[in-house]
Amino acid sequence: MSKITNPEIVRFLKEHFPGTGFIDGLKIKYRSYICPFTSLLSYIRPGDHVGDIGCGSGQFLLLASHFARPASVYGIEISERLIQNANALFDRQSFKSYEFKTYDGDHLPERLGEMDILFLIDVLHHVPPKQQVRFIEQICAVMKPGARFILKDIDRSSPLVVFNKMHDIIFAGEAGNEISMNKAANLLRTNGMHIIEEHKRTMYVYPHYTYVAQKP
Repeated sequence: MSKITNPEIVRFLKEHFPGTGFIDGLKIKYRSYICPFTSLLSYIRPGDHVGDIGCGSGQFLLLASHFARPASVYGIEISERLIQNANALFDRQSFKSYEFKTYDGDHLPERLGEMDILFLIDVLHHVPPKQQVRFIEQICAVMKPGARFILKDIDRSSPLVVFNKMHDIIFAGEAGNEISMNKAANLLRTNGMHIIEEHKRTMYVYPHYTYVAQKP
């Protein structure tokens, strides 16, 4: 896959999300400037079955379907409204190998076990602290051997975490439950995952970390 640029992503999202309001438009169309979408998309191999846990309105999977040539995409999300948005979005696309399902917040769908690569992008810090360990356990347990898990979140150990908390208070109505990059690594290793890549990157004022892990 050739290197994707942020201007390409913004142009694509402007074309495919024409009806969003001002605030939602900013969040959807320009998020790639504060979140490493270009790097995340590069982990998808042509022909992969791609899963996104906490897929929202399908923004990332839409980018994946267009830029990364997957065999299929599958997203789950707690909000039925967002699942409806994702289905409506993909109904308008030529890419038809997609499915979106509402997640009850407790039982992960077995279909995630069919995925070659799973993404968890800025979702973990929205999970209550007491449930985070079990959540990662469930994800790792449902994955098939050889599947890859991309965990991208915000590093609590950075002083810049305060900016993400302010961001979430404004846009989500609550402060996040971020964990440190080291704690995230321990969660993955405790659940038998082999970490094959790790990255730390600050974009604007957001301290991101990304782990690429594989289930043996």
